[in-house]
Amino acid sequence: MITKSRICILAACLMLAGGVSGQVFDNLPDPIEDVNKVVDNTPDSIAKALMSRPKPGSTRRGANPVLFLIGNSTMRNGTRGDGSNGQWGWGYYANKYFNEDKITVENQALGGMSTRTFYTDLWPAVRQALKPGDWVIVSIGHNDGGEFFDQRRARAVIPGVDPDTCYVGFSQRTQRQDTVYSYGNYLRRYVAEIRAAGANPILMSLTPRDAYDDKGRIVRKPQTEWAAYVAAIEGVPFVDLNEISGAKLDSYSHWKEQYHFMGDKIHTSKFGAEMNAQSAAEGIWQSHNPQLKPLQAMMRNMPADHYDVKREAGKPVVFFTGDSTVKNADKDDDGMWGWASQAQTVFDESKITLVNAARAGRSTRTFIKEGLWDKVYNSLQPGDFVTIQFGHNDICPITDKKARGVIPGTKDTLHVYHLDNDTYEVVYSFGWYLKKMIDDVREKGATPILVSLTPRNEWPEGRIERRDDSYGKWYREVVGQTGVEFVDMHNISADFLDKKFAVKKLPEDKEKAKAKVAEIKEKAGKYFKKDHTHASKIGAQMNAQSMAKGLRQNGSELAKYLKK
Repeated sequence: MITKSRICILAACLMLAGGVSGQVFDNLPDPIEDVNKVVDNTPDSIAKALMSRPKPGSTRRGANPVLFLIGNSTMRNGTRGDGSNGQWGWGYYANKYFNEDKITVENQALGGMSTRTFYTDLWPAVRQALKPGDWVIVSIGHNDGGEFFDQRRARAVIPGVDPDTCYVGFSQRTQRQDTVYSYGNYLRRYVAEIRAAGANPILMSLTPRDAYDDKGRIVRKPQTEWAAYVAAIEGVPFVDLNEISGAKLDSYSHWKEQYHFMGDKIHTSKFGAEMNAQSAAEGIWQSHNPQLKPLQAMMRNMPADHYDVKREAGKPVVFFTGDSTVKNADKDDDGMWGWASQAQTVFDESKITLVNAARAGRSTRTFIKEGLWDKVYNSLQPGDFVTIQFGHNDICPITDKKARGVIPGTKDTLHVYHLDNDTYEVVYSFGWYLKKMIDDVREKGATPILVSLTPRNEWPEGRIERRDDSYGKWYREVVGQTGVEFVDMHNISADFLDKKFAVKKLPEDKEKAKAKVAEIKEKAGKYFKKDHTHASKIGAQMNAQSMAKGLRQNGSELAKYLKK
């Protein structure tokens, strides 16, 4: 029988003879340099990064347990983990799914760590903070390849789950003799020490990467099998995050799959990090392992937010999305109204269900960022319709308190902005956000319909303002890029108002011209309320009629559900 020490000695001899090659792990590339001029996985950045992570156990509230997250940059990215480099780790969003009155989530992950280096460098402090009843998710392994004892990182481990195999050598990084064990060996160590503290371990597979196999599916990682094996042997709950998120990426368009990553093929954008956080929560929530019942009782926002729509056979649902011009207070006859509040005046509700999902003050960016779009997305079924109408709030300041402005245009451009509230956000173009929504709707087997913004009560040259050189141009570019159905409410409603109130020519005298414009605005004001943008109830009904007219002109499938 070969003993553990005997295997170590043999391995050391092999290393000295040059018989050990690089290991089969992801071996992540260096992350993007953040605003602090720091790359988060090098030794000289560790001190700054450690200061940014919470002190282990410091988030504990009274006698409540803590959920500790153990991982690398896919779980916590950047020295501050705040997206300042455009990349986010999923641990930033994990607390969304846990009731903070019952448990706190503490992201102890750090970029560049492997199962080995986290165990030697960071785990001791976490282990010391553990108390009975705590929970620990271990999802780490992206950085476990490379050289065993190099000067810069010395983080590689032995692939597989052999509990005995090890390599012995001199680590140039630590300047001392070191022993390297297998991936499975390190997982066993975490499990044993978590249990010794009276806490509860959960092993979780890694996040997927932006890579396809020969069948056109997202590559599944070998560490999944190793972690699952250790979990089974040790009797530990296992969540296959790699498969849950991988299946989602497989269901997306290639365009959508790619924007879940940022900068390279492994680190995630905000969209990717949010997806992985949700996948991790789903894996815990849907598990039948009885060990997870106490943690499941402390979860929230499960299942995902959606509209509780009464579904009837053969009766589709149309979701109206947009800003206050689509949904406003919608209750005072002499107040401001959104046109979708009057959708029942043109749609036959015996044939189609109407859901007004719009929200006042929102832009494409904030409608998505605040989860309002996800609520629609989660509610969609094949055969449904979604109208998408934004613009009034999109070309606003990008970094101010409301943080709703977007980059003008329709190219797939993006930029990391430092907002006035000292947070960071990747902001995309107006057209990009529209294309995301269109793509999402199609993914669900539903039909997207792009709708141009409502006209404003502005009358340059005695005719109503047309915004065809900005929003109108961008809408049509998106139509050209996606082939989406388009209802030009802006010009249909503008034509109606021009026919009623426009003049062919204003007086040459400037004062008289100004007075004439004021007169026109006052007359047209019956269709508006309080300002030049928001509609009165009759104005909302007029815009609803414009929607119906546009659908009929298009020969739209949705037109089948209009009143005769």
